[in-house]
Amino acid sequence: MTKVPAFNFSQGDSPLLVSMPHSGLALTQAVAAGLTEAATALPDTDWYIPELYDFIDQLKVSRITANYSRYVIDLNRPYDDKPLYQSKTTGLFPEILFSERPLFKAGQTPTAEHRHWCKEHIWAPYHHTIAQELARLKDKFGYAILFDAHSIPAQVPMLFEGTLPDFNWGTNDGNACGTALLDAVTGVVESRFSQVSNGRFKGGYITRHFGQPEQGIHAIQLELSQATYLDLDKAAQHHYQLDAKKRPDIRAQLQRIIEALLNEPPK
Repeated sequence: MTKVPAFNFSQGDSPLLVSMPHSGLALTQAVAAGLTEAATALPDTDWYIPELYDFIDQLKVSRITANYSRYVIDLNRPYDDKPLYQSKTTGLFPEILFSERPLFKAGQTPTAEHRHWCKEHIWAPYHHTIAQELARLKDKFGYAILFDAHSIPAQVPMLFEGTLPDFNWGTNDGNACGTALLDAVTGVVESRFSQVSNGRFKGGYITRHFGQPEQGIHAIQLELSQATYLDLDKAAQHHYQLDAKKRPDIRAQLQRIIEALLNEPPK
């Protein structure tokens, strides 16, 4: 159907794997042809996550980065599309934007055959690779840590009221990650940034499925407010650019977080 690989993967030499499931921009022909004008800017993308974490290779951290947009298939939803939250959200195959406007033009939603192809050729390989790498890391180091890296606009009325904190940590209410690791990452966040743990975002499917602390595999999700790094004036016009003044500070903060995970063996 397409020659774009489902994801890029690089293997490191530390107990940590960083997953970036929502930063992809590629579209299949069927999805691209059906998008509404509002959707063509891909507004619900986790913008510039690979660029913000560009230091992880030098830390010998494994990385898996999705290439396809979440509008093709959402890799942080379960294969059976069972809802993760009781409140309003988007599913494995989104049909609305976070703005609640339609994602597809009338009569141009991708077919069931297309969706099956996406599940088998994008979703399944991504999750299989995560499972394989976590097993390898656990075998080598005695434990493994999965860090699921996301971002989101500070205000999304469909999903939550008000304004999000800068750092939104999710560990499935402590079921996906040991408390020592959560304490380690929250402890290095500078006081000028706001943060919350297991608030509106408790971790998506990747965190909930792979996080099994009792088996030596810990998973934690970070939803980073895009207000911490995007040019908000341009973002309001659906032009998404890094803010040159914000980027160095947030990148340095993210590096301290990743280093904290590497320096704190799970308990």
